[in-house]
Amino acid sequence: MYAVIASGGKQEKVAQGEKVQVELLGIADGEEVHFAPVLFVDGDTVLATPDQLKGVSVIGRVIGTVGGPKIDGFTYKRRTNQRRRFGHRQKYSVVEITSIAKG
Repeated sequence: MYAVIASGGKQEKVAQGEKVQVELLGIADGEEVHFAPVLFVDGDTVLATPDQLKGVSVIGRVIGTVGGPKIDGFTYKRRTNQRRRFGHRQKYSVVEITSIAKG
């Protein structure tokens, strides 16, 4: 049994007991978070329409935050001695999926 959830403008395939990285949620560690399911698969049963997904719930628990890979950037304009270096490291929330239920 697995589900596809939507979080932070992205979709992620999750199963119960799995740890996933999602966009930073702004929720304290140890708190529960409910995700909106986009797809639910249980053996041969596939639920995909909004009417079918009303009874499906995906619940996770926030474990902590983690930093993604460092991105180095460089911009310049030719013949003007204008250069700029910058870096970015995206933060993610680590969530453990505690239950996927169809009810």
